[in-house]
Amino acid sequence: MRIITSGESHGKGLFAIVEGLPSHLRVDKEEIDRCLALRQSGYGRGGRQKIERDRVEILSGVRNGETLGSPVCLAVFNADYENWKPYMAPEGCDVAARTVTKVRPGHADLTGMKKYAQADARNILERASARETAIRVAVGTLCRQLLRALGVEITGYVKQVHTVRDEGEYTFGQIASGRLPELGMMDPAAQERAIAEIAALREAGDTCGGIAEIRVRGLKSGFGSCMSYGQKLDARLVGALMSVQAIKGAEVGLGFGAAALSGKDVHDEIFYDEKRGYYRETNRAGGIEGGMSNGEEIVLRAAMKPIPTLMRGLKTVDTATNLPDRAATERSDVCAITACEIILESVTATALAEAVLERLGGDNVAEIVDRYGRLPD
Repeated sequence: MRIITSGESHGKGLFAIVEGLPSHLRVDKEEIDRCLALRQSGYGRGGRQKIERDRVEILSGVRNGETLGSPVCLAVFNADYENWKPYMAPEGCDVAARTVTKVRPGHADLTGMKKYAQADARNILERASARETAIRVAVGTLCRQLLRALGVEITGYVKQVHTVRDEGEYTFGQIASGRLPELGMMDPAAQERAIAEIAALREAGDTCGGIAEIRVRGLKSGFGSCMSYGQKLDARLVGALMSVQAIKGAEVGLGFGAAALSGKDVHDEIFYDEKRGYYRETNRAGGIEGGMSNGEEIVLRAAMKPIPTLMRGLKTVDTATNLPDRAATERSDVCAITACEIILESVTATALAEAVLERLGGDNVAEIVDRYGRLPD
C-alpha cells in the first residue's frame, strides 16, 4: 500500500491518494466524518475549528460504498480558503499581504525557510501545519475499516495534560466506551484539573501538550520482523507516531519505564495451556517482542509538546531585518492533545494496515480475511 498526501492549511484543501487497498472493502463515510469531527474537538481548541466543519469527499476508487481495487482519492476541502484565496490562490495572489518573517521558535518556520530558500515563512508553515493531519485521519479511518474486517480494533485515551497525569490502569473495553467528553481522559477528577490548567494557560497566552495512549486489540502474532530491521513493527509504529506534528517522544509497553526496573519486573513470563496455547499473564512488552507482534494487546504512548504558536509570542528574530522581535501569532490552540489522540489512532491504523497487506497480500477483502484466519494466534 502506498499513500501520498498534499495540500496546505489555508489552501483549497487536503488530499490523499491511497494505492493498494483491496477490492470489496465496505467504506463507511460517516465513520470517517466522525473521526474528522473528533480531530476538531477538545477543550482548548482555537478559532479555526469554528470555521471548518471537516467532511471527507471520496473522489475515486469507491463505487456503491465499496473499494474497486484501484487507487482511492480522498479530499477534505478547506472552508477557510474563500477567506484566504486572495493570498493563497495558485493562479496568482498577493503574497506580500500575509508574509511571515517573525519566525516562531519550535515551529518549522526558520529551518524550512533556510532549507527551501524561502524569504516568507508562509511558504513553509502552510504545509508544516497540523491542519495536514485532517487528511491523515481520513486515510487512517479507511485503514481502520480494513483492519476491522480482520477483527483488529484500535482505541486510545488522553493519559496526561500538562502536569495532570491519569495514573489509572484501564482495559481496552473501558477505554473504548469510557472516554470523557471535552478532553478524552478517563478519570473525571484528573480531567477537571486539566481543564483548569488549560484555562489558566489560555489566560496567560501560553500553551501545553500531553500524552496519549493507543491500544490495538486482535492483531495476531508475527507481524513485523526480527530478520529485516527496517520491518520491525515497533520501529514502524513509533515512526508513524513521530511523524505527527508536535510529537517529541514515543514508547511501546513499559517504554522508558523499563530502564529503571530489573529484568524480572520487565519481561513477560510465558505459559502454555492446551486450550489457550502459549500465553502471558502480563504485557509489559506492549504486544511486541523482537520487532514482531506477539498476539497480545499493543500498547503505545506518544508525548505531544506545547503548540509553538503562543498568543504572547516568544522572543525571535525578524528574518526581513535580522532584528530582535516577537514571534508571529496565527489562530492557534492552547491545547490540542484531544485532537492528537485520534490522529495517533489514525496513523497507527495506517502503519498496521501497511504491515498486514505486506504479509498477507491479496487483491480482495475475502482473500485477505481468509489468509489472516489461517495464521496462528
